[in-house]
This record gives sequence, structure tokens and C-alpha cells, in this order.
Amino acid sequence: MNDKSEEPGLRKVLRPVHLWAIAVGLVISGEYFGWNYGWGVSGTVGFLIATLIVTLMYVTFIFSFTELTSSIPHAGGPFAYSYRAFGFMGGFIAGYATLIEFLFAPPAIALALSSYLHFLHPAIPILPTAILCFVVFTGVNLLGIKESAVFSLIVTLLAVAELMLYMGLVAPDFEINTFMSEPMPFGWSGVFAALPFAIWFYLAIEGVAMVAEEVEDPKKNIPKGYIYSLITLVLLALGVMLLTGGVTSWRNLSDIDYPLPEALSVVLGKDNSWTKLFASIGLFGLIASFHGIIIGYSRQLFALARAGYLPSFLGKVNQKFRTPHWALVAGGVVGCLALLSGTTDQVIIMSVLGALVMYVISMVSLFVLRKKEPDLERPFKAPFYPLFPAIALLLCCVSLGAIIWYNPFLSLIFFLSLIVIMIVYVVLGKHKNKIKADLLLEKEI
Repeated sequence: MNDKSEEPGLRKVLRPVHLWAIAVGLVISGEYFGWNYGWGVSGTVGFLIATLIVTLMYVTFIFSFTELTSSIPHAGGPFAYSYRAFGFMGGFIAGYATLIEFLFAPPAIALALSSYLHFLHPAIPILPTAILCFVVFTGVNLLGIKESAVFSLIVTLLAVAELMLYMGLVAPDFEINTFMSEPMPFGWSGVFAALPFAIWFYLAIEGVAMVAEEVEDPKKNIPKGYIYSLITLVLLALGVMLLTGGVTSWRNLSDIDYPLPEALSVVLGKDNSWTKLFASIGLFGLIASFHGIIIGYSRQLFALARAGYLPSFLGKVNQKFRTPHWALVAGGVVGCLALLSGTTDQVIIMSVLGALVMYVISMVSLFVLRKKEPDLERPFKAPFYPLFPAIALLLCCVSLGAIIWYNPFLSLIFFLSLIVIMIVYVVLGKHKNKIKADLLLEKEI
């Protein structure tokens, strides 16, 4: 009892509307930038096919993943499920993959944020501004999860409203002939090459799992948050991608970090007040994702440290604000270093690699836990089991194989780092450590 009073826990304050805001906020920057790099390797129709494949993957994955999240509401998310299914090494692989996903996504978003500002005011430098973003939003997240969630709700609502405004402004100028111009210049190989950029439309939605310990009645509210957010994101992703491809040649937008303001400037003119307004408030979508993913990686670092995978100080909670302050700071430092390591498309691919490895081990964990723990309370069960998780697993494996094939060097770095760190853990004997039962084996957290 004394230990619990000395070590403050996370606050349970989040409701479905907060989860919707966090989930959509985590992802919505993917509707603003990043996906357009997929046009550069596949063309419009090739990328549409890739997007439909990925949409099916995420629909089946999220409906399956929700079973795990609502059954085991733990801040470690995928790490907790894989540990429960496979033990220490399973948790290690899932934890590593999730950290790569959530630590490499923010630098890409920070670069896009600073690029948007540079688009508005060319005198603003890109890299220093991106670093400043980490400093500011790490500070915001230190204030508390309820405050962070309210902030997420506000900026996410503004970001969704802005995307709807954008679609309304460009829709009258949509032409099918423009969209069908050079539809698949790289053939079917381009479809596979485009998969990581289609995944960017939805990447990190699963981050809601990492605030599970801060949700009121998680077994009831987590499924609601996931389902509402997934519907929102599917409609926004398809609407933005289709309408943007019909207003100008995809070649004009396939290698920039601000495709929507650029497309709007083609329709209305760069000096049009709507174009300037959109570019200004377009920052809300990027801010929502940046802010939300910081919440995600800080909770993942916190959970891994609390379980003994990372230095213990990262598992401390601030006495006043009840936030994992050292995990927030450490994640920000890693993000700033990643800013210096590569271009936006490379950072995106690295983040997607982590996501797909985590998706694969999560779906395998679902099958294992169905057999290993048939009596585990499952408030939400994957529909059409085993079909949905099987489809998700198959498409995740196909996507992972395609990314490895088209990005061998980055894939080598990803998997070599995994192997080296795993060897270090084994040499140090950490694989023999046991996580406290009350962290992963309780039915209620």
C-alpha cells in the first residue's frame, strides 16, 4: 500500500469523445501530407488501388486490435499483448517496433509543420522550427492527460472541419481526365511501392491503446473511440486523395510537404484569401497528430521502463501533473536527433516499418491468446473471427514484404538494430526478468 501511495499512477479521465479526438488527431496529418509521395511511385490510379488495399487492412486490423485493447487496457499497448502471448521476447519485439513507429512519425510531422510555416513565410527556417515544435509540445504534454486530451479535441475538430472545407473548395474543379492522366505509369510494381505512403493515411490510429490506463470504463469506451475514428479517417482519406488528384497533375504534388495548399493555389491562385487561410489553419491538422503521437510514444516509453525493458527513471510519473515526464523528454530528444537523419519520405518509411512489424505480432498474439486464455474477459470480440484478423495479418505481411523489397537499406537498418539490441538484452540477462503480475496479468487495470 505504501508503495502505491508513493508512486502516483495515471489518471482515468478519458471518454469516447477524447479517444476519437486522440485517434483522429494521431492520424489526421496523414491526410495533409506524406501520402502524396505515393503518387511519385505509382500514379493516381496505382495509388488509389494501394489505398483501397490498405483501407481494407486497417478496417480488419482495428476491429481485431480493439479486442486486445479492450481486454488488456495497458499503457504498453501492443507490447503488453505480445508479452502476454509470447513472454519477454514477444514483448521486446512489439515494444521495439512500436517505439520505432511512434518515435519516427513525429519528426516527419515536425518537418511538415515547419514546411507549412515556410510556405507561408519563406523567411522561417525549417529545421530550427521543427526542433522548436518538439520543445513546445513536450511542454504542453507535461501539463496532464486531461488537458492534453482537451487540446487534442479542439485542434482535431478544427482539422476535420478544414479538410471538409478543402474538399468543398476543390470539388467544383475536379476533372476525371486529370485524375486519369498517367494513371499507372509504373504498373503493378508501383502499387506495392506505394503501400507505405497509403499506410500513412492511417498510421498511428492504434495509439489509442497507449492511453488505455487513462480511460474511464476502458472495456466499454475504447471500442467506441476506435470505431468512430476509423469511420472518420476512411472518409477523409479517400475524399482528400480523390479530389486532389482531379485538380492538377499528380507530378506537381508528389514530392512536397504541403500538397493541399499547393493544390488549392492551383484552383484559386496563391494570393487568394482562401488559399492563405487554408495554409494557415492547415497547421491544426499537423499539430493534432504531432501532439497525439507525443502522448503515444511517452506512454510506450513509460510502460517499457516500468516493465524493466528501459531505464527505470523513464517509468516515473510526475507528482503534480501525473504525466510520465522523463519519458516525454527522452522521446523529444530522440525525435530531434531523427530530424537530422533523413528526409521526410525516409522517416515515413522507417515509421511504417515499425508499425507493420507491430501489427503482425499483434494479430498473431490475438490468435495465440484466443487459445491460451479462452476465458479472458473480452468486452469486444473481433467480428467474423478468424476471418478479420486473418485478412489483417495477410495484408500486413504483404505490405511488410513490399516495403522491405523496395527499401532494402532502411529495412536492413531496422532489423539489424532489432537483432543487435536483442543480443545485448540476452547478454545482460534481461530476457530472464519477469514483469510484475499486476502490470500485465490483472483483468482490470
